[in-house]
Amino acid sequence: MSQFFQIHAETPQPRLIRQAVDLLRGGAVIVYPTDSGYALGCLIGDKDAIERIRQIRRLDERHNFTLVCRDLSEIATYAKVDNSTYRLLKLLTPGAYTFILEATREVPRRLQHPKRKTIGIRVPDNAIAQALLTELGEPLMSTTLILPGDELPLTDPYEFRGQLERQVDLIIDGGYGDLEPTTVIDLVDGVPVVVRQGKGDASRIEG
Repeated sequence: MSQFFQIHAETPQPRLIRQAVDLLRGGAVIVYPTDSGYALGCLIGDKDAIERIRQIRRLDERHNFTLVCRDLSEIATYAKVDNSTYRLLKLLTPGAYTFILEATREVPRRLQHPKRKTIGIRVPDNAIAQALLTELGEPLMSTTLILPGDELPLTDPYEFRGQLERQVDLIIDGGYGDLEPTTVIDLVDGVPVVVRQGKGDASRIEG
């Protein structure tokens, strides 16, 4: 049976944030809010937790996971960033964008795209997510909370609690989630390519 924390969306309670991070460090799979909806998350190096997330969402080996980072400096540890890319990231973070970048050696191979050796990176504009990342001191390996057979992500913690309480270790209730996914921008070749238009304003990359 999973734990259920109600955390204030604007001023997260430090005690609950610490408890959530302790669970993560102990191998937990959690559900937490971001600025584009709820996500499943675990530690980057936790193979068992990652496999549990694959099973929850019925994902194959080709699925691209996302590293949810605290800030720009953390991105540079896990992805190769040149000067022009850095300027764009600085403009768009934090925000509802996922950036496809070439992964560094800090990213486990099993999390990289098998052929392109890339990784999705994002910095959420959400107080709870930011508090978790600050306390944790490293990115969260994440994927959108959308269950097999569903077309839309889950948005109401009280509704999906019953569906997930035996599959995850912690559900963080930070209010209703958003249905709109992030805008995905491929930056691998140095020229921004919008792969998916979502919540983030893609017009901001022009010019």
